[in-house]
Amino acid sequence: MPAMTHIHNLDGCAPTPLAHYLKALGILRLLAEQVDADARGWWEGDRFRVTSVLSRSELENFFLRIYEPSPLVAPWNKGSGFFTEADPALAQLEAAPGGRFERFRIGIGAGRAILGQIAAADKQVRAIKAEVKIIGMARAKRDALRASPEYKKRLADAERAFKQGKAELIPRARLMWRGVHREWADAAMSLSDDGTPRYPALLGTGGNDGNLDFTNNFMQRLGEIFDLASAEGGALSNGAAWLSGALWGNPICGCQSGAAVGQFLPGTAGGANNANGPDAESILNPFDFVLMLEGSLLFRIHSSRRLDAAGLSQISSPFALGGHATGYASAANGDESARGEQWMPLWGQPMTMPELRHLFSEGRAQIGALPVRQPLDLAKAISTLGAARGISSFQRFGFIQRNGQSNLAVPLGRFQVPDHVVPALACIDDLGPWLTRLRRETRSDHAPASLRLLERRLSDAILQVTQRPSDAGQWQSVLLALAGVEAAMKSGIGFKAQPVPPLRPEWAGAADDQSVEFRLALALALQSPSVRRHWLPLDRKQPGRFATAGTGVQVRIARDSGVVMTGRNGIDDAIVLIERRLVETSQQGNRHLPLQAAPRAFAHPADLAAWLSGSVDADQTMVLARALMALDLELWPQQIIEISRPKTRAKPPDAWMAIRLALLPWSLPDGRDPGADPAIYRRLSGGDAATAFELARRRLRSKGINTSVRVAAVAPEVARRWASAIAFPVTPKTAAAFARCLDPTTVQENLK
Repeated sequence: MPAMTHIHNLDGCAPTPLAHYLKALGILRLLAEQVDADARGWWEGDRFRVTSVLSRSELENFFLRIYEPSPLVAPWNKGSGFFTEADPALAQLEAAPGGRFERFRIGIGAGRAILGQIAAADKQVRAIKAEVKIIGMARAKRDALRASPEYKKRLADAERAFKQGKAELIPRARLMWRGVHREWADAAMSLSDDGTPRYPALLGTGGNDGNLDFTNNFMQRLGEIFDLASAEGGALSNGAAWLSGALWGNPICGCQSGAAVGQFLPGTAGGANNANGPDAESILNPFDFVLMLEGSLLFRIHSSRRLDAAGLSQISSPFALGGHATGYASAANGDESARGEQWMPLWGQPMTMPELRHLFSEGRAQIGALPVRQPLDLAKAISTLGAARGISSFQRFGFIQRNGQSNLAVPLGRFQVPDHVVPALACIDDLGPWLTRLRRETRSDHAPASLRLLERRLSDAILQVTQRPSDAGQWQSVLLALAGVEAAMKSGIGFKAQPVPPLRPEWAGAADDQSVEFRLALALALQSPSVRRHWLPLDRKQPGRFATAGTGVQVRIARDSGVVMTGRNGIDDAIVLIERRLVETSQQGNRHLPLQAAPRAFAHPADLAAWLSGSVDADQTMVLARALMALDLELWPQQIIEISRPKTRAKPPDAWMAIRLALLPWSLPDGRDPGADPAIYRRLSGGDAATAFELARRRLRSKGINTSVRVAAVAPEVARRWASAIAFPVTPKTAAAFARCLDPTTVQENLK
């Protein structure tokens, strides 16, 4: 008869803080390796669940009386206890008679076996330093001894011998150790091509963080939980209560006060603002610390040769990457320390330990042929992967400085994994190299705070769009942030990153929120010839780069008389765009307004009516238009991008339609050619709609379009809005419809 399977809700394990996440992994690992190979674990909400043949009482009994601690030893660290005679924590485990500690005794012996030269060198260093610490020595004599060349040389030689021994010790340990003794070494460090040790942020520098050595504190916590002097090695009086809190989240008394916590439990690490007074001691459940480090053994690391210019091997730890101060409220540039970030996977389906080890062994993402280096890249890679590995979300942690100079594993939010692949996310690839250049500009010593804020706002928007890729509003947030960055570059800040690169047409489909503002912005942005040069000073030979003047450190954005849009007012920008084009066309002897709509990107009569009525946000429209100007005009006709259409059949005022017909880029479909009279537009943009209409009516009548329309009094601000509407292109079919509205007796060619 098969054994009954029990499901345990481990309410003491949660995705945050990091210690509780690692604790969940440690519990499952120990169960699977020591008592129940079929044990499975998964996350449900904010708690960890485990299936096992052990009942609740049997599970508790396992950890209190059977569990064999992993031999976590770090003889390469001075604080590990190996360099102190009869270190209390190490000595009691080394002498523990219980069978459950046999592996630990073997591990300590393996550590002592490789010390050799380094132990002697450390002893010599200590002896030399002790010479100036003799009780009763006069201060002058002590200072003179420290300053003497002979003392300095002896100390330097001894420290050099220690460093050399330490450098040789780590490769020797990795070469000689096997099995469970090797697991800690593999989790705590890796060796680069030249034999230099590299350390993951999760476990500090080889298993210690500052003055805190994880392994020695692990031994201390074991001594607080278990009776190491007895043959049984059972739990001491507080052990059961501590275990109950660690497993089930039950409130407990008697936690250790002042014990070392490290970076894993920021909330109980003590220090300033952790109590009513100015300072507070740390609070720690010893079982939390023990199980946390047991879980860290799953994060084995290795050196991977990344494809960069230097070609150097860099440390590679599961789901670890460089830091980026984005995506959370307290983000600051100082958060981007060398320790970076680590994203911890949360899965919703029961996994065995072999499956979980395989998941963590795969925990290295890449986009194309390049490894993921930044949170935005990982978010993109995860979103395009979907739920292929059964991961439902990631808990993001940053190893950053908080509470003074302390490095803490700070939770930076939860990243949900989409349950299906969203093709639109491929659009983010267009920004890849450009984002790298922009980030380099914002991290320079001379970058202003405003540019850094804009870059962070853009990064936040991109991170959000990977979470909600079907939300057009999120895509528009990215576009608005891009426009903000370009506005800063235009003023001479960070322009070396160059303008936003060409964007694929799919951006338009992803950002279409079916609003009038978006449709009009797209129509304005995609007109040909390109209107982007009226917004940015672009190099005429290389339109994808800024036009610059000067050389070297004196290089600056060049002045360009064609750049007339300022970005301060939507109505004004639309007007100066038309005025500039009319000036240029008159200089070339052309009598048409050189602005034509792109395929499937034109202004509908109902949208124009909304703009003319004042119900459209002009500033929002023009900001979107400036961002959409980066769409690749060469690719647009080749892609069939479905853009929304207005749901009403409203039409613009008759007087405005007459003015619009007198400012066309081409002849009407029936061959009549009203052309474009700059005088009409000057009157309209100057606020005189009546005169502008009268000039337009005469021009149309000369071309055989007779209308009895009359214009009522129009306020100057309304006239300027009418002038700005000319910036939105119409199609020949729409123009023909306008002509029929003005003169129904006119027979015009039907357009297919």
